Amino acid sequence: MDHPGFFKNVGPFSLSEIANLIDAELVAPTGGDGTIKDIKSLDLASDGHLTFFENKKYRKQFETTNASVCIVSPAFKGHDTSAEALLVVPDPYRAYAKVLGLFYPGALKLLSYGPIEEGNGSLVHPTAEIEDGAIIEPGAVIGAEVKIGRDSVISSGAVIGMRSYIGRKCSVGANASISCSLIGDGVIIHQGAAIGQDGFGFAMGPQGHLKVPQIGRVIIQDQVEIGANTTIDRGALKDTVIGQGTKIDNLVQIGHNVIIGQNCVIVSQVGISGSTELGDFVVFGGQGGCVGHIKIGSGVKIAANGKIINNVEPGAIIGGAPAVPIMQWKREIIAIKKLATKKK
Repeated sequence: MDHPGFFKNVGPFSLSEIANLIDAELVAPTGGDGTIKDIKSLDLASDGHLTFFENKKYRKQFETTNASVCIVSPAFKGHDTSAEALLVVPDPYRAYAKVLGLFYPGALKLLSYGPIEEGNGSLVHPTAEIEDGAIIEPGAVIGAEVKIGRDSVISSGAVIGMRSYIGRKCSVGANASISCSLIGDGVIIHQGAAIGQDGFGFAMGPQGHLKVPQIGRVIIQDQVEIGANTTIDRGALKDTVIGQGTKIDNLVQIGHNVIIGQNCVIVSQVGISGSTELGDFVVFGGQGGCVGHIKIGSGVKIAANGKIINNVEPGAIIGGAPAVPIMQWKREIIAIKKLATKKK
């Protein structure tokens, strides 16, 4: 989908400017004081891009990245990588946060909706595009350059942020908030849902917690349903994606960079940490949760209260905290019950 983006890149900046900003050691430059035009993830970076590497789960991507420069810790100073240059610092994530703030200062604050005009009791920015048949109820706020498709309904009190796109035959409930999002056709978003706010990203340390700009988007594909008061964070560099036909209950939290496949079912009070990937037809029972940066295969079923800390193979049925195969979990429960009732 062609889209102008949500945040302005104020670069480019020279490599020396960036190195001075984060007090980094510059290793193996190939073109003198090169120019960096943008920041991308390890797997999407190419010529003129800066990236960073800290989590060892992404070592293979670090070794094969096409980035011009990569921020790393001293431990990886001599490690094999296809990046043209390295910026070596003690805390790569904190340094990355500073550089991202340099390129995208606007991502560190809430987006402004700009001047709006009143019509039929709703507040619609003059640059918004509303197709015939769409209904904007009184009290709804529609920001700059928003697009809303035919036969969609935006309920009272809902706020659609700058440049967000809403497809056709969608329903957005009262007091829902949508920003930095591209939404397909036939999507239902219930009351009070918050979609597209920045993810919980901080470079934590003894000198304080530095806010990391989040410049990604939320992509919601066709026929998705999202429950009341559910929250979905936009991506950091990549996008948060909710696959076609997925159904999400009330009070679910989905972190930044999460990818959820098609036709999944996510039950109430589930928490999915950042950069987790779910395959298709995953069923996640109520009050479950998972750590970040893991993959849950297609067809996995997770019992209520299940807590996942590792990758899960496709088709597995699991439960418990930490989650294990379902029959093992049941045996553990029986064993604990027997121990608790055992007479001395």
